Amino acid sequence: MHIMEGFLPPVHAAAWGLASLPFLVMGARSVVRVTREHPRAKLLLASAGAFAFVLSALKIPSVTGSCSHPTGTGLGAILFGPAVMAVLGAIVLLFQALLLAHGGLTTLGANIFAMAIAGPWVAYGVFRLVRTLGGPLALGVFLAAALGNLATYLVTSVQLALAFPDPVSGFLGAVTKFGSVFALTQIPLAIIEGLLTVLVVNLLIQFSRDDLDELAFAPGVVR
Repeated sequence: MHIMEGFLPPVHAAAWGLASLPFLVMGARSVVRVTREHPRAKLLLASAGAFAFVLSALKIPSVTGSCSHPTGTGLGAILFGPAVMAVLGAIVLLFQALLLAHGGLTTLGANIFAMAIAGPWVAYGVFRLVRTLGGPLALGVFLAAALGNLATYLVTSVQLALAFPDPVSGFLGAVTKFGSVFALTQIPLAIIEGLLTVLVVNLLIQFSRDDLDELAFAPGVVR
């Protein structure tokens, strides 16, 4: 998620930055572990970051001070785990803030927490749940990407509501208002992202099966 530069009060911006730090440290360790244990997966890891960069750069203006877009973080989360996406997502958000004026440096911590932490953890949890219950791979991938996307915007709604509570209905009223406005664009975008992620995973199964086998991703899927 991209909250614009300078939009959050300094205290809120700093607090979200501090909240993101432990996940970034854990993510950095996970990236080192993945690249050491699965050297062949480096290209796939970079591709997951590129996928997130491209999708999240497609922005549609939404609630004042923010925008709606796909996130692209669900793919990396189900392939490498959610911790890795904290680092990849942070890099994506930093480059977009510096090169595209998309998001900002003061709001980087909040954007990381929403898009690179909350979204991937929800996506990973949903994927593992569907697979544990015996659900089809395509269903798990679709729900992971779509619900991970929606989770990002739910967290962003909370972030904005904490900073700008409604004068009458307070925090809960603000969350409802922000979430309702986001839903107009985000629900269709989440569905599209889910379908696109299923397509990408199917292509990976077809053309990069060896890399997926090394990661033990979706074992038993027919080549």
